Amino acid sequence: MTELSAGWASAQRLLPSRTRWVEVLSTRLLVRCWFALVVLLPCALHAQVQKLEFDAPAFAPERLHVTVYLPPGYAQSTARYPVLYADDGQDMQAVGLQATLAGLYGEHAIEPLIVVAIDMLHDRASGYGLSDRARGQSVVGGSRIGAIGLRAADYSAWVATSLVPYIDAHYRTHADVHQRTVMGWSLGALNAFNLGWEYPDVFGQVGAMSPSFWLAGDRNDAAAVQRSRLALAMVDRGPKREGLKFWFAAGTAEETNDRDHDGVIDVVDDLQDLVDGWRGNGVRRRGLRQLGYSTTGGDADVTVFVLPGGHHQQASWAKMLPVFLRWAFPAAARP
Repeated sequence: MTELSAGWASAQRLLPSRTRWVEVLSTRLLVRCWFALVVLLPCALHAQVQKLEFDAPAFAPERLHVTVYLPPGYAQSTARYPVLYADDGQDMQAVGLQATLAGLYGEHAIEPLIVVAIDMLHDRASGYGLSDRARGQSVVGGSRIGAIGLRAADYSAWVATSLVPYIDAHYRTHADVHQRTVMGWSLGALNAFNLGWEYPDVFGQVGAMSPSFWLAGDRNDAAAVQRSRLALAMVDRGPKREGLKFWFAAGTAEETNDRDHDGVIDVVDDLQDLVDGWRGNGVRRRGLRQLGYSTTGGDADVTVFVLPGGHHQQASWAKMLPVFLRWAFPAAARP
């Protein structure tokens, strides 16, 4: 109480004399508003964002940087919260995460949640990709910039077996698979899919925006890419991950590439094939639907959102983000 009283006194001394002159009207109200806006509000906002750094032997000497966004009232509450893990944490300002959350909270459109945003590794293309958990190996694909996912097994294992337990131990989370969601965009979306698919005992929901499902094992020609797409092959092998739900999104203007010349750009085509399956050149690949995932109805296992005019960039992912959050964390109470 002593420090608080001193703070009020200091605030009053700092107010200009013109403000004191209106004491008869509302001096105390003005002082309190000034103190709340200038002193308390920045502190409260700062308390809701925490920066963490982690050492991981697989990435030494590089350290992993994580930002934790706590919901309003976290410090004054004893409640537990669902958690959203996000790849490409360095992009959160660019996609307007905090403003989007504030708006949705203000509309009472979503339940309060903790966001754990993981900055990309310096070599983004090595960490984001696919893996085989059972074998402890990365599933590496090729691209115009070189190999993709050389360290994907290490990165995914670190997130699922090191970061998640740490967050559960140090924050008031619902430590339950159905209360954990992972999301990403582009290569980060590919990795988010991998985390859900390979660790269905850790994550219950996946959000993948503009996912890089084009990643293939054979890039000799367009036909080779079509039949060797790695994420599609993972789904084809199955089995269904019971309880796991997916939210996918793509923009209609992300690219002009159309490797199978069907009039549909590749990012949309690859996504549709992962969901509905693919057949061509004597090869058949099962999609999520063939494994038993429902794709229609209000409680579908798989939801696909198409953003008209959406590009492969942060501005479009910012438009997809509130739609995803409404799907993943609806205000209605969870079972």
